[in-house]
Amino acid sequence: MTDDRILVVDELVAGYIPEVNILNGCNIEVRRGEFVGVIGPNGAGKSTVLKAILGQCGVRSGQVRFLDNDITGKKAHELVEQGVGYVPQTQNVFQSLTVSENLEMGCFIKPSVFDERFEYVTSLFPKLRERASQRAGSLSGGERQMVAMGRALMMEPKLLLLDEPSAGLSPALQDEVFIQCKRINAEGIAILMVEQNARRCLQVTDRGYVLDQGKNAYTGTGRQLLEDPNVIKLYLGTLAKMTGG
Repeated sequence: MTDDRILVVDELVAGYIPEVNILNGCNIEVRRGEFVGVIGPNGAGKSTVLKAILGQCGVRSGQVRFLDNDITGKKAHELVEQGVGYVPQTQNVFQSLTVSENLEMGCFIKPSVFDERFEYVTSLFPKLRERASQRAGSLSGGERQMVAMGRALMMEPKLLLLDEPSAGLSPALQDEVFIQCKRINAEGIAILMVEQNARRCLQVTDRGYVLDQGKNAYTGTGRQLLEDPNVIKLYLGTLAKMTGG
C-alpha cells in the first residue's frame, strides 16, 4: 500500500466450522486516524470480521493487511506488538484485579512503558486514576468499558478494534462510551468499531459499512448511510427496534 490505508480487509471468506462461511467476500478499509463503523443485522458477520483480523477464526480466502504487512491468520498477541489494540465485547476486564493491575496487563510484553502509558491513559480517563486501587469487578458497566479501552491503549496502538462497546449499557452510558471513542480517535488513533446501535454508530464515525450475510451491502460516510432511504428501510429501523435505540 502506498496510500494512507492502515488496514485493508480484502475479499475475506472466513468462518468457525469447516465449510461453513460467515464472511463471504467482505471488504473493509481504515485510513490513518479514521473512525470507521460496521453495522448490520444479527448474524451478518460483524464480530467475525474482528475475529478474522485477529486470527481467531479460519480464513478460507482473501487477505488482511496492516501497515502494508500481510497479517492474515496472525494471532492477537503478535498484532499487539505491531500496533493493533482490541477490546472484546464480553469478559473484557480481569474482575479480580485492580484497575491499575488491569492496565499493567495491557503492557505485560513491555512493562517498562507502564508509568508513561498509565499517565497518558488516565489523562484520557481521569476516573481510572480515581479508581486505580479498586477491583475492576466492582465497577459500573461504563467504568469497566473504560478499563478495557484503557488497557488496549497501553501499548500505544495505531489501530483500535472495538467489538460492540455499548452492549448492555444504559442509553446514558452508551453516549459516554461513544464520547470516549471520539476522544481516543481525536488523539490520532484509527478505530474500527463493530456496533449494534446502528444509528448512533453512524452519527459518530467518519465512514460506515453495512454487512449482510457476510458481505458488503452498503458503504459510505456516516451521514450518507444515515440518509440513504434503502439503509433506513432495510437496516436502521429494524436495528433500532432490536437495540431500543
